[in-house]
Amino acid sequence: MYKKIKIKSILWIVIAAMTLTGCATIGANSAKSHEVVDGLGRTVSLPVTPMRIISLAPSNTELLFAVGAGPQVVGRDEFSDFPAEAQNVASVGGSMGKYSLEQIAALKPDLILAAEINTPEQVKSMEDLGLNVYFLSNPVDLKGVLENISFIGSLVGKEKEASQLTETLQTRIDTITSAINSQDQPVKVFYELDGTSDPAKPWTVGSSTYIDELISMAGGVNVASEAGPGYLQLSQEALIVADPEVILLGDAAYGVTPESLAERSGWSNILAVVNGRVYAFDDNLVSRPGPRLVDGLELIVALLHP
Repeated sequence: MYKKIKIKSILWIVIAAMTLTGCATIGANSAKSHEVVDGLGRTVSLPVTPMRIISLAPSNTELLFAVGAGPQVVGRDEFSDFPAEAQNVASVGGSMGKYSLEQIAALKPDLILAAEINTPEQVKSMEDLGLNVYFLSNPVDLKGVLENISFIGSLVGKEKEASQLTETLQTRIDTITSAINSQDQPVKVFYELDGTSDPAKPWTVGSSTYIDELISMAGGVNVASEAGPGYLQLSQEALIVADPEVILLGDAAYGVTPESLAERSGWSNILAVVNGRVYAFDDNLVSRPGPRLVDGLELIVALLHP
């Protein structure tokens, strides 16, 4: 009888020791952190695997869900609408650049992922609350987007998923570029960002933009590329002289249609309008630096080379 009691006592001691050891291990793992330098040049200490993430930009939200970190996202800006399940995540604001710091703090994030739509002042206001904020700079080209995907994967403990995604995207890109190399004459393209406020001088994209790069990769030439870098307005006169063969309406979401564009003074003689090659285009595919840029590239190819 004594031996049985003694054996049971020993077993309880062993179990208790294992439990305490396990708790200590969990505590040690949760306390692990590493230091990274963000896009603002700040050294930020972050948990090795953040489990409560707030995204402050649609592009960041898409990146997080794309690498399989969707379940770790507990908050997002109100413009994050893709993928669909992201809309089930609590919104922390973002309209007119205003976020609810109270709600952000209440969500108890261990990582806040900011982007270039966020100001350094906004980053500091969250940092002053004792929160971990990482500022992710926008990449300058499609290659940089793939690098960002890999980086986000390593940041949130999804390295394998990120690697598989970048490999798949690169394969799709390679397939397109190898096919486009056989095209001789590039198609002249005009991409309209917004022509609602001033149809005679619509906003478009110049050089050093994702859209300019995608048009080139798709076997086209952006007629506004020589007007300058970044986002700019192109005069109606310059556009008529350029005479694009294809017009992509990135402002279709604002109500601009091929029919309404044809009604603009002087536009009816543009080659794209004459041949009926004016297309509504989902600007979200090419304005957010994420995986859907490749979807946008494939769509542009299909429209330029039907």
